[in-house]
Amino acid sequence: MRDIHCHILPGIDDGARDLVMSLEMLRAARESGVTSIVCTPHVRDMFFDYKAAWKAFDLLSANVNGFPLQMGFEVNHRKLMELGINEWAEKLKFSGSEEFLLEFSSNADRHDYHEYEKTIYKLQNKGLKVIIAHPERYRAVQEDIKVASKLVRMGCKLQVSADFISGGRMGSSKEPARRLFKEGLVSHLSSDAHNPKHYKYLSKAREKYNTRGRHAQLRDFVFSC
Repeated sequence: MRDIHCHILPGIDDGARDLVMSLEMLRAARESGVTSIVCTPHVRDMFFDYKAAWKAFDLLSANVNGFPLQMGFEVNHRKLMELGINEWAEKLKFSGSEEFLLEFSSNADRHDYHEYEKTIYKLQNKGLKVIIAHPERYRAVQEDIKVASKLVRMGCKLQVSADFISGGRMGSSKEPARRLFKEGLVSHLSSDAHNPKHYKYLSKAREKYNTRGRHAQLRDFVFSC
């Protein structure tokens, strides 16, 4: 099971503060059933340093005894616009694949979503497979599930963060996440882990929403963690 959203790289953003903590997160991930991880540091103001992120990835990779790691980024839309799609889209996709994890503003209104849709089409025209990070946290989705449905119709995958099971880091995400699962809109359940304890949420969410379990509410769920 692949965890496609995790802040495990040491000393890069608000996730693991050093290599020791990164390795503690890895142990917690393995205990929760994760068999591979996509490292997705923030691409937003305050945190983004492309070269430093890759250096941290190399450091972690050298200390995990062969555990499969993949480099990626959680790309904030505003920062992507600042950097430029043409120059940065390929650099910020998941290494070895065409997947691209895109984050929206939590408080964005419908006008913002028109801009998001334009960006999604531009990324798709470059051959990228857009994954929307934690839509359950977005006010527009919380107010109208059809916003998420449209993103899926556009060809996006939706990634729910496991902390929704306890209400979520942003608050008020539990019910929106349940609705996304019930409507069969979720493709990825990920840890979005910033510390080892967050993997407990992943274990709980997997237990309830695993397609093979008796509580399954999904149709075409790709259980990649």
